Amino acid sequence: MTGTSDTSGTILRIQRMSTEDGPGIRSTVFFKGCPLSCVWCHNPESISPMIQVHWVATRCIGCRSCIEACPEKALRSGKNGILIDRQRCTGCLKCTGVCPSTAMEAYGRVYALDDLVPEVLKDKVYFEKSGGGVTLSGGEPTLQAGFCLGLLRALKEQGVHTALDTCGQCAWDTLATLLPHADMVLYDLKVVDTGRHRDFTGVSNTRILENLTRLGGFMKEHHRPQRLWVRTPLIPGCTATEGNLRGIGAFLRNSVGQLLDRWELCAFNNLCLHKYEGLGLDWQFRGTGLLGREEAQRLAATARGSGVDPRIVHLSGAFRLEDSCGVAQAGPDLHVIKGGCA
Repeated sequence: MTGTSDTSGTILRIQRMSTEDGPGIRSTVFFKGCPLSCVWCHNPESISPMIQVHWVATRCIGCRSCIEACPEKALRSGKNGILIDRQRCTGCLKCTGVCPSTAMEAYGRVYALDDLVPEVLKDKVYFEKSGGGVTLSGGEPTLQAGFCLGLLRALKEQGVHTALDTCGQCAWDTLATLLPHADMVLYDLKVVDTGRHRDFTGVSNTRILENLTRLGGFMKEHHRPQRLWVRTPLIPGCTATEGNLRGIGAFLRNSVGQLLDRWELCAFNNLCLHKYEGLGLDWQFRGTGLLGREEAQRLAATARGSGVDPRIVHLSGAFRLEDSCGVAQAGPDLHVIKGGCA
């Protein structure tokens, strides 16, 4: 089930009070659907453009109302709870409608533009006081370009700061249509090597790299968007290598140069495992731990020495730390968590 047009779109969720998707306090609108299939994806529920259902074990009261309501017989009871046959499920959401405890939950909702705009504007006072705004993220917003354009225009009419978070895997004409209405762009650049990018994401990075270069030219000519951030996930065994960061840094220096305000290195986390389990998917990073503090610092130093202005390189996320007794701990942004030795 999808509802994509110029006046309606399929939205995964709206995250309020975000401080990670641009400056200030923001509301982030996550679009459903992505052209990449990153093996490490932390939001697997965003990849499919279809509305999906999942079962939340901690809410279930075992009433079986969902099983009885499903017209496709896609639900059944197993030893560990409700099982969903993804081949049968059509996303009709009848199971979510009858579930008394909200244990059957939908990933995605169709919004009319006229409903979504006032919904995100509820937090306008926070945007104004903090220098924040609204970020369109995903998934990939450009897959619903008409709706994305309408939302950006409506927000700008209300004087709201707008940010477009994109992986760059789209036609340049699509991106160029949206850019005049975005105050800033958050651009995901994961892997510089084309072959490795295809291995890890399912597609070549040729268009992604070309679009970033063209984005730099667009900014110089039109003076919009006004700011550019690039974000690179630090995934153990995939992107978190010195060679990858040196390559990305060299490309950034040559393609967007002084236009780049921030290069953010986003640490891997394993908090999304329950999403894979809820979708009936395996995740190859199930047993992968956080990056260590020293390794994260080394990777950041590599990025700062890759040719970009070292002041724009920032680390974000949680890293594995050790207290004075050598016990591994997790803490944000490399700040050591003090711990006892008992």
